[in-house]
Amino acid sequence: MDLTEIKAEIPYGAADVIDDVLLELGLENWSLVEDAVAGRAWVVGIFPDSETARERWTTLRTMLPSAPLSEPTPRSLADSEWRDSYKGHFHAWRFGRLHWVPVWEREDFSLPAGDAVLWLDPGMAFGTGNHESTRLCIERLVPLARPGACVIDAGCGSGILALSAALLGCRDITGFDVDPEAVRASRENAALNGLSDRVDFLIGDLSCLAGRRADVVLANLQADVLMRQARELTNAAAPGGTLVLSGILASECDAVRAAFAETAPGWSCDSRVLGEWADLVLTRP
Repeated sequence: MDLTEIKAEIPYGAADVIDDVLLELGLENWSLVEDAVAGRAWVVGIFPDSETARERWTTLRTMLPSAPLSEPTPRSLADSEWRDSYKGHFHAWRFGRLHWVPVWEREDFSLPAGDAVLWLDPGMAFGTGNHESTRLCIERLVPLARPGACVIDAGCGSGILALSAALLGCRDITGFDVDPEAVRASRENAALNGLSDRVDFLIGDLSCLAGRRADVVLANLQADVLMRQARELTNAAAPGGTLVLSGILASECDAVRAAFAETAPGWSCDSRVLGEWADLVLTRP
């Protein structure tokens, strides 16, 4: 599969500001590339096809109306070229007895006795678990998961959280995402690990929570979405269950905490910060 890269130069001094906006808006598939020696910077996106690339560029331009972006330069990018370049950014990592390992390291990886491994192919969802917001969720999930527990992964990305829950022994697991490409990558990663019959991946938004309750609800989304859907998210946690919220910039954490304190009075609450990101963990009485 050939992909399409779209690249636009930005003023070198504006890179940090634009990067902050991309993070806050949660715009997927975009990244910033800087050349410190030459003093140049670019915003770069990689998409499944040229039509999607043009659509996402238009969206980016609308959401960054004052940003000094040059006219974009699109080019065809072979799938193998993308994957080879990505190998430099994604390596095996672990937390507790769980390991997350890219498929291209499979032959050289040795799994310690008693541990479990999730093989990952990033695909176009770019989900590897390396992002701080995903790591925050995973580090919460490991001690929370127990054999037979019910888990919901809202905004599943490439399926890392839901599939990790399966490896931890959870049984009734559902993951969903509004991005069909993310769900496709989730299903492919499930098949790669022999877990297709363990996790149900759906295309949909938070309306998928209606009528569902779980022991652990994971929501790695944008802060504004979390606050707007606080009622739906809290309703999805079973009595005694836990709601793990991530995708929150550390600067937004107090606002998210306040919104959920109003929606779920009496729930215990904990939070941690990793880099620029924070999580919020609420436990239902």
